[in-house]
Amino acid sequence: MPEPNVSARASISPPIDMHTMNPAADPRRMRRIIAEDPEWSLAIVPLLTELCLRHIVNNFENKPILDELLPKHKVKVLEKLPTTVPLKVTANLISDEGYWKRCCLKQWEICDVSQYGGSWKRLFFERYLENLIEHFIPEVTDLGIILEAIPLCKDHVRKLDIRQLLPPVKINLKKDVDDDLSESESDIAIDIPSIDHFDFGTITSSLSFLEELHLVYGVRGCGMNFEWNLFEFTSRDCSSLARALKMCKSLKVFKLHKSKVDDEKARVLIKSLLDHPSLIKLDFSYNHIGDRGARAVGKLMNSSKLEQLNLCDNRIRAHGAQAIGHALSKNATLTSLNLRLNRIGDEGGQAICQALLQNSILVELHLGSNELSEPTATVLSQVLSKNTTLRNINLSCNRIGLDGGKQLMEGMSDNKTVTEFDLRLTEVGQESEFVINQILRVNEEGARLESLRRIQKETSQSNF
Repeated sequence: MPEPNVSARASISPPIDMHTMNPAADPRRMRRIIAEDPEWSLAIVPLLTELCLRHIVNNFENKPILDELLPKHKVKVLEKLPTTVPLKVTANLISDEGYWKRCCLKQWEICDVSQYGGSWKRLFFERYLENLIEHFIPEVTDLGIILEAIPLCKDHVRKLDIRQLLPPVKINLKKDVDDDLSESESDIAIDIPSIDHFDFGTITSSLSFLEELHLVYGVRGCGMNFEWNLFEFTSRDCSSLARALKMCKSLKVFKLHKSKVDDEKARVLIKSLLDHPSLIKLDFSYNHIGDRGARAVGKLMNSSKLEQLNLCDNRIRAHGAQAIGHALSKNATLTSLNLRLNRIGDEGGQAICQALLQNSILVELHLGSNELSEPTATVLSQVLSKNTTLRNINLSCNRIGLDGGKQLMEGMSDNKTVTEFDLRLTEVGQESEFVINQILRVNEEGARLESLRRIQKETSQSNF
């Protein structure tokens, strides 16, 4: 009888009992698997789903897959997705706040998301665009980098806080001096840039949601490389910025400070803001604006919807303050006016206070450090006894004097609305200051009770 073949013998072999088999008893039955992946373990074998998600993450840059995934799988991909994926892939695809939070914390040490409406994605793109602009060097940096970023940023940028703007690099040209005069060469620095600083007109028309623009035409941290030309807001800069402001219809807050803005430049900028549809706050603090610029501001006050105006630390004198006072007497929108650190004197101070006898809108008034004295206090005393809208007044660092203090105390005795009155370094005397502070406490308590009554009334109406 012939021997059965191998397959026949295998088929008739007795079955192996996997439950009773003892691998340690027969080492020949053990097999050792050496994996190429050092993290491979027989104890944990990845699910096919996990392998697929890992593949999606590793190839996300070339083939982004996200919206097609189930919510739970989408979460896992976003958790493992590296922050180094190019923005052109992630900007318009990923809205998950957790991913953008990781991007922000990877990029910057300090991130206060509360300043960005609680949105990490907004924080990332605003600071990303700010960084590009702050490091832009005219005719050195490729403008295309910023223009390529605009389509990615435009839907998320609400505010730009530009803390420095770099000027062009000087071009040194060597010219030979006439041999009869000298045998040496002289280095002549000639500035021939097409622009002096970054032109915001290239981006504002595309940023349809931009509401705040804060600018400083200067260089931060220049150290030993300090030069005056690093802090210069030129006429060309002014013209290009004025055009940009006119195109930015959504702008609500414009702040241009510490940039040596003088009367002429202020007038050019203000002309572009006349009849602006949305501007409510204007800040020209720490500049060189004088009376002519102040007259332009007065014209703006009554041809726009301005609610806050800051002209702190400029060169406004009596005539400029009179122009602002004249506009204030007719204004129906401005609630805050800051003229601190100017030189308006009593003539200008009286003009502002006279306007407040007719104005019933202004809530905050700052006239600190303006060379004011008793005549201004006398008119302000009349304002305090009649005006019912002022809440916050600052007269600090003025020589009001004892008699002026008594005038203010008399006016405050009839006032029920002022809750803050700064009289530091005004020499009004302890008695006047004490009495005024007592009245302020009473007014503050009255304001608190009135606020509670209003809240209760609104609550009851909503429940009804």
